[in-house]
Amino acid sequence: MREYLFIFVIAAATTFATTPLVRAFAIRVGAMTAVRDRDVHVVPIPRLGGVAILLGFLAAVLAASRLPYLGGYLPSGSGVAAQSIMSDGRIMGVAVGATLVCLVGAIDDMRELDWLTKLAGQFLAAGIMAYQGVQLLSLPIFGEQTVLPLSVLIALTIIIVVVSTNAVNFVDGLDGLAAGIVGIAALTFFAYAYLLSRSYNPPNVFSSATFICAALAGCCIGFLPHNFYPARLFMGDSGALLLGLLLSAATISMTSIDPSQVDQGGGGSGQAFAWVPIGLPLAILSLPLLDVVLAVVRRTRAGRRPWHPDAHHLHHRLLRMGHPHPVAVLLMYLWASIVSFGALGLAVVDDWWPLAAIGGGVLLASLLTFSRLGSRSQETL
Repeated sequence: MREYLFIFVIAAATTFATTPLVRAFAIRVGAMTAVRDRDVHVVPIPRLGGVAILLGFLAAVLAASRLPYLGGYLPSGSGVAAQSIMSDGRIMGVAVGATLVCLVGAIDDMRELDWLTKLAGQFLAAGIMAYQGVQLLSLPIFGEQTVLPLSVLIALTIIIVVVSTNAVNFVDGLDGLAAGIVGIAALTFFAYAYLLSRSYNPPNVFSSATFICAALAGCCIGFLPHNFYPARLFMGDSGALLLGLLLSAATISMTSIDPSQVDQGGGGSGQAFAWVPIGLPLAILSLPLLDVVLAVVRRTRAGRRPWHPDAHHLHHRLLRMGHPHPVAVLLMYLWASIVSFGALGLAVVDDWWPLAAIGGGVLLASLLTFSRLGSRSQETL
């Protein structure tokens, strides 16, 4: 755990320290978010924040490569067998894919690329990661881990990456919203992967999934002080696409867990562990994915293209309900936390209290979310 805490701190500190420099560069090159009808900010705000997030992640990769367990630098005769997560090429594949998709997003932040070019960059980044081994190995079908043809698994891997990157891009509409939700997801993924790997026989808590989650959570925490309302810098497409790709990399890495290695002496079951790598990401990303589905349906029914932007996302609805900007963001955090940590609790705890906690959380979040409706109705009378 100490190495993961160190990775978290390195990612957070590097992102936090480099964000002002990136902001100054964004202003100099004219990477500014103009005020549009669908936006909630009232003055132009610089973007390119994804560059600082990328620097934080790459700093975490460099630091991990020199650590005893993550980097494989255990002294001879230590009596501990650990395989470096840096030696199989997967983390390098994630780093290259992250750099590529951030570069595509950064160019878009400065020059406004067309949607097809951005999509091609996402597919290329996903393909690089899959080539380096960051891909689905099996799927839990009918209660068993089923190995599908390699071409099918690679295609599914690329689809997951592209959907995840665009889901985060869709939810990036309020100050601090995307970074906070992705940070919550990363912490939940880390807790699941760490707890599961501890139950291995023999235990081995050092994996690419846990490393990516620790670094991603640190990047989000380091960026939030600059990005929370009132934001001094937006992450832009460079950040939204990057966070979505890193989140998908963590998700895909978790599906390589073999449930047969899990010690059944702890809470949960092997059957639950087999499904969680698929179910947990879907639960955690349910809000962004729901927003994507609603947007596609809404725009298609209106005769517009699915990728044509509008001001009817979930966070826009919270603002129209009367919630102040930071309160709307915190409410989205609350809903994301209930769904993500609730799903984690159901997966690892074989008892009734996770359901009770979820029920209480949903009740509290509903009261806080819809309480403004009554006040707004009184104001209009």
